[in-house]
Amino acid sequence: MDSRRRSTSKATTAHPPPPHMKMKMGVGLHQHHNDKELKASDALPLPLYLTNAVFFTLFFSVVYFLLTRWREKIRNSTPLHVLNLSEIVAIFAFIASFIYLLGFFGIDFVQSILRPSTDLWPNEDEIDDAQNPDEIVLKEDSRKVPCGAGLDCSPPQIVNKEIVSPPSLVPTVLSEEDEEVIKSVVKGSTPSYTLESKLGDCKRAAAIRREALQRLTGKSLAGLPLEGFDYESILGQCCEMPVGYVQIPVGIAGPLLLDGIEYSVPMATTEGCLVASTNRGCKAIHLSGGAASVLLKDGMTRAPVVRFASAQRAAHLKFFLENPNNFENLSMIFNKSSRFARLQNIKCTIAGKNLYMRFTCSTGDAMGMNMISKGVQNVLDFLQDDFSDMEVIGISGNFCSDKKAAAVNWIEGRGKSVVCECVIKGEVVKKVLKTNVAALVELNMLKNLTGSAMAGALGGFNAHASNIVAAVYIATGQDPAQNVESSHCITMMEAVNEGQDLHVSVTMPSIEVGTVGGGTQLASQSACLNLLGVKGANRESAGSNARLLATIVAGSVLAGELSLMSALAAGQLVRSHMKYNRSSKDVSKVSS
Repeated sequence: MDSRRRSTSKATTAHPPPPHMKMKMGVGLHQHHNDKELKASDALPLPLYLTNAVFFTLFFSVVYFLLTRWREKIRNSTPLHVLNLSEIVAIFAFIASFIYLLGFFGIDFVQSILRPSTDLWPNEDEIDDAQNPDEIVLKEDSRKVPCGAGLDCSPPQIVNKEIVSPPSLVPTVLSEEDEEVIKSVVKGSTPSYTLESKLGDCKRAAAIRREALQRLTGKSLAGLPLEGFDYESILGQCCEMPVGYVQIPVGIAGPLLLDGIEYSVPMATTEGCLVASTNRGCKAIHLSGGAASVLLKDGMTRAPVVRFASAQRAAHLKFFLENPNNFENLSMIFNKSSRFARLQNIKCTIAGKNLYMRFTCSTGDAMGMNMISKGVQNVLDFLQDDFSDMEVIGISGNFCSDKKAAAVNWIEGRGKSVVCECVIKGEVVKKVLKTNVAALVELNMLKNLTGSAMAGALGGFNAHASNIVAAVYIATGQDPAQNVESSHCITMMEAVNEGQDLHVSVTMPSIEVGTVGGGTQLASQSACLNLLGVKGANRESAGSNARLLATIVAGSVLAGELSLMSALAAGQLVRSHMKYNRSSKDVSKVSS
């Protein structure tokens, strides 16, 4: 049956929806033989720009003619109402051209002419008067759904005040058994989150949940794809209660020449100009001999908060944890959580009688949040024997600090701490980046350093590091929320070789990435990791894939910083965004 159909309690005469509702359904009034939506300008005998030119010329010509004639009449004492044939024609031409211009180049005026023959639907007032608002259950968002991807773009119909969408918009035909499950979910007798376990089919569960959601909310999910995704792969680890998936285009920047190896960097983004800009930076780096990177630290952190009856007692635990003589025993307890987890250090801070313990450990090729949390729990259980008065408030006390801009990450680092540098030849700065070394150095000092300091930035001494980090993270299955601290970056630029060349570097103390676990095992993200040569765990050297990915992220940021700063220095930013991010193309009219 049609999963997009909505039933109502009243059976009345059918009334088609008004024009504005049809547009919300993502379809036009009509389709020509060439599948183009009918526009008011199609009724004009000439192309729109020629018609506008004709009416502009006509309007100003007749105005000039009439003013000249009336001035002669005043001089000759001739009554103004006495008109000859040319003046009568001029007056009619003036009125016609005035109406055209008043209607915003004639569009509104032409639409008023076309409406009786093309508007097959009653207006909004008519349909509002004919039925109660709750009789139309399904209401679409205002965004258009483009024709294509196998979707039928024929107009929807209303039968007995039920909005019925084209059958091909429904990805899955629901059986009578599915219908019963949907009704059960809508009534609340079957919890939506139990569908996967009850049905044993993740895709079927998503389709049923999607239809139940549409009925409950009265909103359509027509533009959200359901087909073409492996819902089994996300069960229990990536996303709960799925109803579809979001499509994000992936572009490639590069090759990025980093540490003597070329990488094609995948970037998932909807921001025009971002991939093109990063690609230009990669070109400048490549022509200058490539970039070099250094991994400074590699350690994920977790900081539980515990409470004692007194600050003195909290200090006792702090001294115990920071005593080097106790570290070996604590490390052994911690490392039992995983064969890859290795405790590196514990740093503590006190707030009154509350103690915050920041554990740092290596996590192999995993990003490591679950791994370190298990290890911390093991240590807390062990400490409970000697500090029985310790009350564990939370395994995370924000001294970690995860998914938040924090000075502790900026200073101590979290995840992978990387510095990446390159010397850009002066000739490349001029020919590829369209600016000069002195301008870049000055802009970096005033913008990235001084400007950020004036703004009170925390780890934000850069142009747009988060842009590149977010795009690479989404493409490779990282946690997008960790873009907050992973984008901590300071960009430095300095003239070298007697001012002829540019030394540029990015220092990023908390890049949090992994190549196993989470979203990295999904097909699309796994393919992007494979493109970079860092898919999965490195069996020869545990953790080397994740560390390499961190350096690639830093190298990509270096390229992005270099290109954007050059665009700003050369005054190219607005022009490039108008070209790549403000397209006038109406993609909703592009058919498959």
